[in-house]
Amino acid sequence: MATIPSIQPQELKETIDSGADVTIVDVRGPHDFDEWHIDGDNVEAVNVPLMQLQTVDPTKLLNGASNGEVVAVCASGQTSQMAVQLLQQSGIDAKNLQYGMNGWANLYVYQELETDTDATVLQFSRPSSGCLAYMVLSDDEAVVVDPLLAFVDNYIEVAREYGAEITTAVDTHVHADHISGVRAFATRSSADVVVPDPAVARGIDYDVAYETVAHGDVISVGNSSIDVVHTPGHTSGMTSFLVDDAVLLSGDGLFTESVARPDLEDGDDGASDMAATLYDSLQNRILTLGDETVVAPAHYSDSAVPANDGSYTATLEELKSKMDALSMPEAEFVEYITADVPPRPSNHEQIIQTNLGQVDTPNYVAFQLELGPNNCAASQESMTQ
Repeated sequence: MATIPSIQPQELKETIDSGADVTIVDVRGPHDFDEWHIDGDNVEAVNVPLMQLQTVDPTKLLNGASNGEVVAVCASGQTSQMAVQLLQQSGIDAKNLQYGMNGWANLYVYQELETDTDATVLQFSRPSSGCLAYMVLSDDEAVVVDPLLAFVDNYIEVAREYGAEITTAVDTHVHADHISGVRAFATRSSADVVVPDPAVARGIDYDVAYETVAHGDVISVGNSSIDVVHTPGHTSGMTSFLVDDAVLLSGDGLFTESVARPDLEDGDDGASDMAATLYDSLQNRILTLGDETVVAPAHYSDSAVPANDGSYTATLEELKSKMDALSMPEAEFVEYITADVPPRPSNHEQIIQTNLGQVDTPNYVAFQLELGPNNCAASQESMTQ
């Protein structure tokens, strides 16, 4: 087993991003595969449980889709080593994904956004789930927005690399798809823990001191400013953050390929009312910003197309031109985004309770709870043309 060729998660992502053909031989069970797997426009994901792979000719299972990189995947990177051996015995040059899907879930990357801001804005991306977080840096200060608990130390280290200290950690809303890292900054740094004031009413019960921000407030970071813009609709507390009047950290209110789903707080019964609230937020607080405003959301889906710089961002002008939902009358908009809402994020109730501080979830359990896609948009398909 020590001689089994392997590929690191970072290397696999770089290969996929390069546009090269990749075949993923996923040897987990069908349920786990259907729940979440590695995907992409140039990725052919084949689910072949190991026992099946042991009884048939692998070349027939792959249907010839093995011309590019072939990578065997399981949950932890152990079982898939045996899959690599079987593939190699059939003449297929395969590699094993180091640490499996757990390693893929631990992959976290960031890049500087190309924006017209005095501050430096970093976009952090978790490819396994499409979760995005942000860091706004100015002088020797940094604000982190929508941090994930699993990567709190990463943010602190990146800020240090930029010669800055994180002074504020804030969430755009109470997340339903991942465990927030906001509270962890109270014990791992000197940063202020901040939540949107409207979110407190949902039952926030933190074990650390926290501050609140409301619509119209300003968060200062170095020589830059972050305006607080309450944009309810996805949740009642959903709040966006406008950096230097140029970059809108839109949370789950507006994505580059869709708009928010409206059912995660009040369920199906309250979805229509929340959709109407979202319509008002979009029309009166987001779409009134300048067309060159860069929208930087908290998630992206498989249908999202990266911008020219590789980030998951788009200008308001671009979104207006290609997303019909943004120009619909209210009644049509409400009907449209409530008609075919995707399945709710896995374990969303426990994740919400954890993020409210109502239950104590150990870190290793938290990591397992948030595995898989985020499903926070109104549709799993792109709403853009």
